[in-house]
Amino acid sequence: MNNLISSVKSTFINTFKTEPLLIFSPGRINIIGEHTDYNDGFVFPAAVNKGIVAAFQKSDSGISTAYALDMDSSIEFSLEHLKPSKQGNWENYVFGVIAELQNRSHKIGNFNVVFKGDIPAGSGMSSSAALENSIVYGLNELFSLGLSKHDMIHISQKAEHNYVGVNCGIMDQYASMFGIENNALLLDCRTVASKPYEIDFKDHQLILINTNVKHSLSDSAYNDRRSVCEHISGLLGIKALRDATEADLEKIKNQVTPENYQKALFVIQENDRAIKASKAIEKGDLVTLGNLIYGSHNGLQHQYKVSCEELDFLVEQAKLNKDVLGARMMGGGFGGCTINLVAKNTIEDFAKSTSKAYKERFNKACSVYFVELSNGTHIIK
Repeated sequence: MNNLISSVKSTFINTFKTEPLLIFSPGRINIIGEHTDYNDGFVFPAAVNKGIVAAFQKSDSGISTAYALDMDSSIEFSLEHLKPSKQGNWENYVFGVIAELQNRSHKIGNFNVVFKGDIPAGSGMSSSAALENSIVYGLNELFSLGLSKHDMIHISQKAEHNYVGVNCGIMDQYASMFGIENNALLLDCRTVASKPYEIDFKDHQLILINTNVKHSLSDSAYNDRRSVCEHISGLLGIKALRDATEADLEKIKNQVTPENYQKALFVIQENDRAIKASKAIEKGDLVTLGNLIYGSHNGLQHQYKVSCEELDFLVEQAKLNKDVLGARMMGGGFGGCTINLVAKNTIEDFAKSTSKAYKERFNKACSVYFVELSNGTHIIK
């Protein structure tokens, strides 16, 4: 982290000849509760000690500049003539936040920003939410906009909808903004209120294994599944699938395709798993938690169909090992990481044997990450 801060700070000072305001915004993991957030359901995320450091200062040059240090890519832009860049460009996250601030009649002046992160790309740890939150938090400080953290996460979310084209739920922005060190948050995505749970896995710990693949399906499949959920909620006459039971769904079974029935069933069951997981953590019942995590992957693989061969392989490897209590894919799907609950004294062996098996199977390396649960977006003093 210190290297990240000094790299961003020194680049900013060398480029703009002034001391910056520094912001850290973390990535997140999600213990359980996948694809439930845009169904007004429950999720169980935590902020982690990997994220984005952004350096800001006002600019008197009549133009604004954003510099993505990781990509050695910078762009100058006018605040008066913002429009999305071509799809997939990093600057859309920055422009999207500015546009949402302007839509809400917040006045900002020209500014410079340099940012860099250590969240692995495509890992499903929400580097996009970390970037959006760092931008909105920095501009709120710089121009004294008086926004609350809740205001900021909704601005970040709308930036992703309107400028990036991903119709995401609120979980990623919330976890990144509101994270609490050593805690996971049971977040009710309807009320946008959460209950923190101190995480003590005793002689177990969470590790992430990155497939290092990102299949191109992800954004379009995400938006497609969201529209399926909204369609079925409409058929049921409810606001969101969070309000449905399995019995409700059964009543309209003949009005939807078998595939879409399974997708809705997954959401209802996953929502239930997230609540049960919070109770298991409260009781320190890690075996039940692990079984719920495995159940989540099974649903994501066979019902919601957002997994991929590489993720499924990693989960199968975990199941072969009695020292792993649970494993599942994490994030939107089609690549990224698995999250694994593993006995501490076997972690090195598990990481080594899994990496070897993955390399033999796919002729490419996976990556293993150890993360700590951290505080949310904040000023670096």
